[in-house]
Amino acid sequence: MTETESNMLASVRTLMGGLIDYAGLFPPSKLPMGQATENYAKYLRAEHADFVGRFICPVPKLEELSKEAAIVMPGTYATSGYPEHADSIEPWQISGIIIGDLQENLEMIYRFNEHHDNEANGLALVDAIEMRVSSADEIDEALEIIPEMIDTAFEVPQDIIMNGDPRGLIAAMSGSGVLAKIRCGGVEPSMFPSCENIANFMIACKNASVLFKCTAGLHHPIRGEQALTYEENPPRGIMHGFVNVYVAAAYVLNTKSPDFGTVVGILEEMDPKAFIFNEQGVIHKKTRISTVQLGQMREGFATSYGSCSIDEPIADLKTIGLL
Repeated sequence: MTETESNMLASVRTLMGGLIDYAGLFPPSKLPMGQATENYAKYLRAEHADFVGRFICPVPKLEELSKEAAIVMPGTYATSGYPEHADSIEPWQISGIIIGDLQENLEMIYRFNEHHDNEANGLALVDAIEMRVSSADEIDEALEIIPEMIDTAFEVPQDIIMNGDPRGLIAAMSGSGVLAKIRCGGVEPSMFPSCENIANFMIACKNASVLFKCTAGLHHPIRGEQALTYEENPPRGIMHGFVNVYVAAAYVLNTKSPDFGTVVGILEEMDPKAFIFNEQGVIHKKTRISTVQLGQMREGFATSYGSCSIDEPIADLKTIGLL
């Protein structure tokens, strides 16, 4: 354990471990591949590297990823140019976003994994995929060809999250070992689901024994009004907080019959001081979540979230005194 980790509250360390999948290629950052992969390599060696999960990449861009990132990946080729990476031997973990035909995407993944199984090419592994589905039939068809060794997250369409009922689609994932995925925001206010929408999604996942991950809109720990892009005069809106979301998830998982109003109340909280973290866990009003329960949530319910920024979450955690 590093000095930084030893000085961090156990509850915060448990919440944040591997929480943020890096999605620098996606809006609002939309970085070129070279910059995004260079950032990822730096994040994996930075002070809070333990917060960082997978690198998220559209599968059709895996070939570009190979060309741009080999020199900063672990392995003999990488360390020849970047000796400071010489002690890093774990392969990069990649989550591939399925674009187009699933079978064709899987073939691209197999070629990428075979190529990057060789240290000379830089070590990396696509061990997870994420794809949008709109019906139980699509889920069944996809599961017939996705190999068991690849973790899969099926994204529930935003119109179902915001205007429909996600329970049927989530129930179709039950027992298959896949994750449900929810989009928590975007670059326009209309792209953000309500707190009630997210609460419904979480409770449906709990009832179906389905794990979930999040993406988009969770740059900041606490819900509040923020700029939605990095442009001049950007649109502004209320963004959900990742502390809100994952504390709510811990409450849902560890409560036999979660109270809907309590879940929504945690998600709606905009006062950082309302979340009291200590070594034993976190308290929000009458809700108490132990550090053990936070760990159970992270391992067996709410796994991670994709973000095009690693710096913003860390900076905000420092601002509110959690780092």
